[in-house]
Amino acid sequence: MSSLRNKRKKLVIITSRFPYPLEKGDKLRAYHQLKELSLHFDIVLISTSDIKVHKKDIDEIRKYCKTIYILYLNKISILFNLTFQLFTQKPFQIGYFYSSRNNARIKNILKEEKPDHIYCQLIRVAEYVKDYHECPKTIDYMDALSKGMERRVDKASIYTKWLFNIEAKRLSNYERKIFDYFENQIMISEQDKDFILHPDRNKILCIPNGVDDSFFESIKVKKNEEIVFIGNLSYAPNIEAIHYLVDHINPYFLSKNEKFKILISGATPSNSIKKIVKENPNIELTGWVEDIRNSYSRGKIFVAPMMIGTGMQNKLIEAMAMGIPCVTTSLANNAIKGKHKESIMVANTKEEFITAIDELLNNKELYNKIVSKARELIHHKYKWKGTTTRLIHLIQKP
Repeated sequence: MSSLRNKRKKLVIITSRFPYPLEKGDKLRAYHQLKELSLHFDIVLISTSDIKVHKKDIDEIRKYCKTIYILYLNKISILFNLTFQLFTQKPFQIGYFYSSRNNARIKNILKEEKPDHIYCQLIRVAEYVKDYHECPKTIDYMDALSKGMERRVDKASIYTKWLFNIEAKRLSNYERKIFDYFENQIMISEQDKDFILHPDRNKILCIPNGVDDSFFESIKVKKNEEIVFIGNLSYAPNIEAIHYLVDHINPYFLSKNEKFKILISGATPSNSIKKIVKENPNIELTGWVEDIRNSYSRGKIFVAPMMIGTGMQNKLIEAMAMGIPCVTTSLANNAIKGKHKESIMVANTKEEFITAIDELLNNKELYNKIVSKARELIHHKYKWKGTTTRLIHLIQKP
């Protein structure tokens, strides 16, 4: 047994946030990939963190790691680095997650651990290992962050528009330059590859997100809400989606049915979300929920008017796995590749959203068809075990 153990490669994984609890998309991806990768490699996890990581969260991740290093980001250091970025061409996101102190620590860790492979999640931490050449490295872009930032420009205030513009351009340049420092490059969705402005971007391997088997289990919860929305409620694309839902969709259905209800669940709701919930008594805000499946199960339909953002929306594939029919935009569906009126409902305008929701609420045959086809799609294409297999093979390459 020990001889087999010794043959396992040592894999260093570097993340910009500690991958538990699962309230953000990058943490969700890191956590489930860790679980699968730990079956094949000895994992050494290095995570930066700007908040205190609790022991119970460390204990959860320890199940999958041989060693864990948490490198804390000092608030004063973050402020200094962000200010310093004004005089460089690097993205502010790089400045936020980088510190010379942690850079020295990571160099020492790599010297001591002697990894066979390094897996770097997000360009935010790529600076720490870009010049390390003692073993192959894989960078997970996840999404085209530059495109996501660019899409926020039109929605930004006159005071912040210039900042989003600068960051979008810097991210685009950095995404292109960092490509050559890594032997392998991966990304969540095919649609985002074209936004990485490197001549070899077609070499980027698409490794989508997935769902845990538990999302296929039936949860006995009464469906009291017509619409449910779930996500990280401090994330700009989600905030935008909720405002759209409340401003453009809620008034129509409330005028038809005074008992019409919407449920919103997720961590760290923004002040603007709290405000609109107070102004609309038919909307319930739960905040963070320990078992998010309970929130999904309370809604008859999952509605996600994603107008900005990039990558794959895990909330959609989780809802689909649980048998909650989804209505979303082409932008969000492009990553999932669901078929309109077969496994998903696609809408891009206020009228299309209203029509799609109306159809699902009043057409039982269509509702049941989408539930069945959606679960089938997710089961065959988007389970963590299957999606992570390609990553395992990539890392195992000589």
